[in-house]
Amino acid sequence: MKNALPAYDKLITGLRLDKWLWAARFFKTRSLAAEEIGRGRVQVNGQVAKASRELKLGDLLKFRQGVVEREVKVLGLSHVRGPAPQAQALFEETPDSVALREKLSEARRLAPEPAQSITQGRPTKQDRRRLADWDRWSASTDRD
Repeated sequence: MKNALPAYDKLITGLRLDKWLWAARFFKTRSLAAEEIGRGRVQVNGQVAKASRELKLGDLLKFRQGVVEREVKVLGLSHVRGPAPQAQALFEETPDSVALREKLSEARRLAPEPAQSITQGRPTKQDRRRLADWDRWSASTDRD
């Protein structure tokens, strides 16, 4: 008789690091997770890890997600990428990491990126035509 439980309901003792980061929704694809791991940006229990590293419950992960440095403790393992509430149950962020993330968020809010303050970018086609018309008009009067 076959086992009635689906594959993801079986007890998991270890899971690849790249697969867990994808299942916990830290990275959109598994290849993006593996790329970050390959660059040495992910640490497991204080050591730089490989994508094939087996995660276990209680492991402490430190990695960068975008510009934010995160430190999380593994609470659950899953082979399946489920909905966000299910993914959030797989980890717990450390209080230090939460405080640092909030501090950086506040700093970004108070001192925005200078490039974001530029309201007017490249001229549109209509703007370029107006400039060309103005140049033609002003050039014709300067010759007299």
